[in-house]
Amino acid sequence: MAVLVEANSIIVRVEAIHDRFKGGFTAFADDVPNSTLCSDGEIARVGFMNPNDGSDYIDRLVGFGLIFKRGEKCEDIGVALQGDGLALPCDWLDYGTIEIATGQTVCAVWLKGSAGRQVFCPERWSYERSLSRQYLITSPDHVGKALSFLRRDNGVDVYRDALTGQEVFIGRPRF
Repeated sequence: MAVLVEANSIIVRVEAIHDRFKGGFTAFADDVPNSTLCSDGEIARVGFMNPNDGSDYIDRLVGFGLIFKRGEKCEDIGVALQGDGLALPCDWLDYGTIEIATGQTVCAVWLKGSAGRQVFCPERWSYERSLSRQYLITSPDHVGKALSFLRRDNGVDVYRDALTGQEVFIGRPRF
């Protein structure tokens, strides 16, 4: 089995959640700061559009007792980047692309040794409205120079791109 990877995905071993996160998986799920949680029963994934939000979430998980790294390798928490793969060495994860339907391919991670390739996605996720279908990476320089902040709507920052005149949306967590 596997979980979806879109944008910046924080991957957590479910076994570690049960062992070290006070309240277990239910408390973990209740603490997720957005609607991107998905799990295949072996690993859980929470996604962030802004890498700084992902880093803040890792700090939060460490505060709950999970271990991010031992030395240079991921222990309980891994980081997967859409289109780029694993951001840090992680002995327990594999990354790749999986076709979920004809012409619909997504990035995913799975626990090493897992045989199935069914991809678990967030509850209200659909390919048609997903970052897997249409994904744009915006550098921090571009955000600062070409994007003008307009407003925040229900946890989404809205910018105007000076080059195209279009609105750009960046989902933000609720920590």
